[in-house]
Amino acid sequence: MPSVVNHFNELDLTKKYTYSDYLLWQFSERVELIKGYIRQMSPAPSMVHQTISMNLSVALARNFKKKPCRFFAAPFDVRLPLKTESKETTVVQPDLCVVCDASKLDARGCKGAPDLIIEIISPNNSKHDIDTKFKLYQEAEVLEYWIVEPTEKIVLVYSLVNGTYIGLQPFGMNQQIESRLFPDLQMSVIDVFENV
Repeated sequence: MPSVVNHFNELDLTKKYTYSDYLLWQFSERVELIKGYIRQMSPAPSMVHQTISMNLSVALARNFKKKPCRFFAAPFDVRLPLKTESKETTVVQPDLCVVCDASKLDARGCKGAPDLIIEIISPNNSKHDIDTKFKLYQEAEVLEYWIVEPTEKIVLVYSLVNGTYIGLQPFGMNQQIESRLFPDLQMSVIDVFENV
């Protein structure tokens, strides 16, 4: 029977793990499980990252108040179902997500694909969010994926169409972000990057 792991350095980073293993990890480091393999996250997001996250959170909370969809901010475990994996081997902590199917929510987070995931790019994780997570979210059938790019001050919006992400034109300063999934979600790019 697996035992509790109290220190990150006790893990074998070449080994493949499951969500059952993940539940036994009691260390302070933040990690994600990507197709069974551990990916250590940054210890603490930057001030710019946190400001953008807060700006988005305010807009999302306002939009989804008194609606069936619920909005969550990291740290929040999302167990993604992947067709290429037979067990629960992928647990991510998106910066922000919206879940409209209440049956996917439990005491531990979300079991299934959220409807919308938003990731805020940090210099040390850009490849992970743009490439690895893009492919994961597409495979898990997350209906809409936003990538927020602080350096260029743009927001990229991808909608799932027939199992493939289709990107809209990048949204820059002085533009309103458009969501195909939530047409009533009104948010300007200036508001996303306010105080950054």
